[in-house]
Amino acid sequence: MIEQQLWHPVTASHQVRHEPVACSLLGQPLVLWREHTHDGARVHAWADRCPHRGARLSLGRVLIGVHGARLECPYHGWQFGAGDGRCQHIPAAPDFVPPPAHRTTVFEAREQHGLIWVRLQAPSHALSAEFADPPAFAQSEDTTWRTVLCGPYELNTSAPRLVENFLDLSHFGFVHEGWLGERSHAQVQTGAVDEGTGLAGLVVREARAWQPRAYAGVEEGAWIAYRYDVPHPFAAILRKDATHGDPVSNAIALFIRPDGHELCTAWFAMATQGDPVTDQELIEFQDAVFAQDRPVVESQLPRALPVGRTAPITEVHGPADRVSSAYRRYLNRLGIALGTC
Repeated sequence: MIEQQLWHPVTASHQVRHEPVACSLLGQPLVLWREHTHDGARVHAWADRCPHRGARLSLGRVLIGVHGARLECPYHGWQFGAGDGRCQHIPAAPDFVPPPAHRTTVFEAREQHGLIWVRLQAPSHALSAEFADPPAFAQSEDTTWRTVLCGPYELNTSAPRLVENFLDLSHFGFVHEGWLGERSHAQVQTGAVDEGTGLAGLVVREARAWQPRAYAGVEEGAWIAYRYDVPHPFAAILRKDATHGDPVSNAIALFIRPDGHELCTAWFAMATQGDPVTDQELIEFQDAVFAQDRPVVESQLPRALPVGRTAPITEVHGPADRVSSAYRRYLNRLGIALGTC
């Protein structure tokens, strides 16, 4: 299953501090916990199940001692080492040396863009080049940009439906009227779409739309130039700039955790330059925009995105749908089954 070989966001980094945290990914219960060392903090993602008697490790506690960080099971106090998840100590038999098989299941975990990312399987050779790392968002690593994380937003729809909505400019004048679009300026320019080759994602350049309030702190309308990057089937990044010398630049990354065939959780990383509004105002702006999207996106049927000619329900397309059509072809090339039909 290709989805298990991809990196997915599971929670915000600030949610995992001193105590273990329970979450799940693609039906796999996980325990996230943080190891604090002199070199900094490292996050771990393990199966949320003690190999001894199946208790949830997320109910346990993190121990710090001379032997390093360990996660203690809440049931019998078995202690598992941070490095490889192997049991290091059994309180009921303190002289017993646990064999290598006494260990929990360890998954890869990373922190990027204010989120904790996990993948459940190492990628096949075919996937290793394109998906070796979580999706890149250059602005979040650039200190000249201010980045704010918004979310989580839980939705009753598939991750591909939400990505396609993010890539769609032509709904702005109707769903976001007065904010990101106007009915009287509904025409959009879809720009140039580079679909890449093989497993490479999409790049969209020179797309344009009229927006009466393109940013949280602006009051006048303008034509906005868009660039989209889709480096991952469940992630997309846009960069937008006013075309007439506006000093504000915005980049927004959408990162989605697929929670099932018709469920997902999303975060938006908002990066800005030259925008004087506060972090809270940026979050409130994104919350308001997303509240407009939610009822429409959740109303779409089927919730899974029809991507092939054999889909049980077909959808017709218009000239403004070039980007979403390219995204559907990208999902087909990857063989994404979760959230598609």
